[in-house]
Amino acid sequence: MKNPFALIVDDEPDIIELLEITLTRMGIETRSAGTLGQAKKLLQERTFDLCLTDLRLPDGDGLELVELIQTSRTPFPIAVITAHGNMDTAITAMKKGAFDFVSKPVDLLTLRQLVGNALKFAEQAPRKDRRTRHTLLGDSLAMRGIRSKITKLARSQAPVYIHGESGAGKELVARLIHQQSTRSDKPFVAINCGAIPHELMESEFFGHKKGSFTGAIGDKKGLFQAADGGTLFLDEIADLPASLQVKLLRAIQEKKIRPVGEQQEIPVDVRLLSATHRNLAEMVQNGSFRQDLFYRINVIDLDVPPLRERIDDIPVLVDHILSKLSGQPESKPAISPAAIAALQRYRFPGNIRELENILERALALYDGKCIEEDDLNLPVGIPVPNPAPEHGYDPCQGSLEDYLEAIERKAILQALKENKWNKTAAAKQLGLSFRSFRYRLKKLDLDN
Repeated sequence: MKNPFALIVDDEPDIIELLEITLTRMGIETRSAGTLGQAKKLLQERTFDLCLTDLRLPDGDGLELVELIQTSRTPFPIAVITAHGNMDTAITAMKKGAFDFVSKPVDLLTLRQLVGNALKFAEQAPRKDRRTRHTLLGDSLAMRGIRSKITKLARSQAPVYIHGESGAGKELVARLIHQQSTRSDKPFVAINCGAIPHELMESEFFGHKKGSFTGAIGDKKGLFQAADGGTLFLDEIADLPASLQVKLLRAIQEKKIRPVGEQQEIPVDVRLLSATHRNLAEMVQNGSFRQDLFYRINVIDLDVPPLRERIDDIPVLVDHILSKLSGQPESKPAISPAAIAALQRYRFPGNIRELENILERALALYDGKCIEEDDLNLPVGIPVPNPAPEHGYDPCQGSLEDYLEAIERKAILQALKENKWNKTAAAKQLGLSFRSFRYRLKKLDLDN
């Protein structure tokens, strides 16, 4: 097996020498160039497995080299070397397709990790099965687009910001990015930021030393160390307090963390994926989320569409969920076309998670032969969710279930009033069978 080849592009002889020595010790052959023109010439002469390039070159910009390699017939990983504190240009390079970045002065451990990840990708790329069609279900245009983006994002180490409504499948998308990447053999660590008490967040994220605070009876590794070499998924990142936003920003930029009570920083090799159902751009504007952190985590953004925007996927999702709930595909119940049509008309404020709950309830109510529309017991009068952070409902006023029940009650009472309390006519107006309408009246204690 022949040694991999790397192209080094920098106008500082000391940097070139450091990189050549480090890569040679890793069994990598190198070719070096001091200008953009020399680099282009070497790219025409032979193929490479990796490129490390400075962003500032005497005759041009390293970003031009990133674009050239990424748009070539045989693209390969390119990482950029950036001056300390010049993260903006590094982020621009990653948006254009750079694999990763390393800051000057170059940390050799970080460099070796980066090179190892890049070469692993080059080795796996031709033979890795990147199909996600049987995991991320649906053939709608939106889902085909998501699957295509996941394949592209798996080639990079860039932070990805996943946004979408609650229950839309953001964590599944994050897991697939990890599974299709070179980090798939390392940990995928997922955490809901809203579930951690604020006073414990720093310790949970970065770990702590024994005796660093009351109750610290031993050393503890944090989430960054647990995910070292792999992927860290921060769900509901909008819930991070301002104090931790600052520390997270530093960890992303420096690729180092400092456990509570520790004097020295520890290098970590983590790819960061984050998600929230809230509007981070609005939070930046009102000052509740740091703009610089938003810029760092949002190198690449990925929008997961709500279920109501891909109703053509509902039949295949229903089939999959019923197979899972029944235990064996051959024993899953049938579902009538009318029931499928009803599901496709429904707006699903809770998205796929709500679809699973509806089908699980239907399995308990149906006659054992076929799930009918009435067995679904879909709420009525549910409006399209507002894109505002809480989708128009204030959690301080009660649970989502209470909120939906109040809307359903209001819709039924309105229909009864408009039809002079004729239940048959009210059911027809609401698009319900009389049996389903009576079920709702009883459930809401309106059948007196």
